[in-house]
Parts: sequence; C-alpha cells; structure tokens
Amino acid sequence: MTNPVHGTRLLPWTSPEGKPCYLLGGTGTGYVSRLADRVEAEQMTSAADLIEDAGDILTARSWTPGEIHLLAVELTAQLTKVHRLSLSRGARLLQLESALDEDAVLDAGRTDGDEPQSATSGTA
Repeated sequence: MTNPVHGTRLLPWTSPEGKPCYLLGGTGTGYVSRLADRVEAEQMTSAADLIEDAGDILTARSWTPGEIHLLAVELTAQLTKVHRLSLSRGARLLQLESALDEDAVLDAGRTDGDEPQSATSGTA
C-alpha cells in the first residue's frame, strides 16, 4: 500500500487560520500546481526587490527608527515566505530522489533483454 502523504506539496499560502495548505498527489502539472508555481515565482521576485530596497535604505544611512522597523517587518514577512518555499521545494526534491532510487532498484532487478511488462500483457 502506498503512503497517501508521500506525494504532498506544501503550498506557498496558508489557510485563513494560518495553517499550512498541502496539495495531495498529482503530477505537478495541474491547475493548483501551476498556480502555486506562479505564486512562488512572485514571492521570489518580491523578495529580490525587497533585498535591493533594503540595501538602498541601509546604504543611505539616513533612516528613521520607523523606517528601520518597517523594513524589519517586511523582511521578516518575505523571509517567512521564502523559508516556506524552500521547505516545499526541498521536500519535493526528496520525493524525486526517492522515486529515482526506487526506479534504480527496479532496473537493477532486471536482466539484460528483460522488458518491463504491462499489467495487461500476457500470452494469448
């Protein structure tokens, strides 16, 4: 029996209660997967823009305490999103590695000339 949680993807958003959202199973090409990919790309772009803005603010050395506080709040929010994204992608890489390892074990069990058999093939 396969583990239904094995093919989960941590999505780049949370529920209204702040709980993590997951996509179960799938091929990674469906609507929710594509939407998650777009949201992740937007989050990475926003993080890059904020890094640039933070550098400009800190280089100017003419900030107010309020500006530094706002910068810290924005950096914390973006870092939280990027951390979630890295956890999601890391988990997907581990799933891919596991699948590749399983394929390697199956391939190692075959002898030269053996062809994988489909479930419907047989002798007639």
